Amino acid sequence: MREIGALEAEGRLGALLDLVEQGEEVVITRGGRAVARLVPGPGVRDATAVSSAVEEARRLRAGVTLGPGVTIRDLIDDGRR
Repeated sequence: MREIGALEAEGRLGALLDLVEQGEEVVITRGGRAVARLVPGPGVRDATAVSSAVEEARRLRAGVTLGPGVTIRDLIDDGRR
C-alpha cells in the first residue's frame, strides 16, 4: 500500500491510476491523516494475485504425468468412444 499527500496526488493522478490498475492500493492523505483510498475497480485483476496463482499451478503440476506414453489426445479420444 502506498501513501501520498493530497497535493502530490492531484498532480500525479494518471500515474496513481496506473498503479491501481496494476493492483496496488493507494491511500491519499491530508495533513498526515488518511482521507481517501484508491483501489482497483470490479473486474480489474490484481497482477500479483494472478502471478501467484500461475506459480502455484506450476508448482502443483510439477512431476505430475499422465503415464508412460499417454497424451492428452489419447484421453480425449478415449472419452469419445
